[in-house]
Amino acid sequence: MMRFATLGPDDSNHALILRRYLAERGLEHASITLVDDFPSAFESLVARQLDYVLQVTAHPTHADCVGRYMHRAFPVDSFIAASRPLAIVARRDRPHPRSLALQPATRHYADLADWPEQREMPTIVAVAEAVLDGEVDAGLMAEEMVEQHADRLRLVRPLGAALDTWVLFGHRPLDRGPMLWPEAPITERFRDACRAPSPGR
Repeated sequence: MMRFATLGPDDSNHALILRRYLAERGLEHASITLVDDFPSAFESLVARQLDYVLQVTAHPTHADCVGRYMHRAFPVDSFIAASRPLAIVARRDRPHPRSLALQPATRHYADLADWPEQREMPTIVAVAEAVLDGEVDAGLMAEEMVEQHADRLRLVRPLGAALDTWVLFGHRPLDRGPMLWPEAPITERFRDACRAPSPGR
């Protein structure tokens, strides 16, 4: 059985996208391990305890993992996928919220100038937990949390889903040339643009 890993917990965007990816590839029965951090996942990958690790390129550790595990962990697939719709959400019992929790990769998804106190969390799930526990007044989290906790949370600003690039790493490189996926969906747009008449004709 192939062994895949990504960042947890179970309701994280990474876990959601990995399950969608496996379903798309017809690998629903593959083993999934959810990890607390990516360095440990990459260590398990290069030790052959895992076969693949999925990571979003927007994650703060992505560049470090690519460099640290160069020639040991290899990108073997990539794709574009949308996360859960995100939003700024506040506690109902904090009418004038000041403190905001966020995962660092989401910092520029909205203008946060109105939030004088900002706290970084490892995941958007941790953000939601911090808001629900009363540690902070508000957070940038999955919008669905408002519906799940309508008695405690209110929507401040919807942000929509982030469209991210995801990379699947393996412990063996692909045995092909320098550029893969020659028939990527974008190539159809390129062909259409080349066939289109030039302006003025």
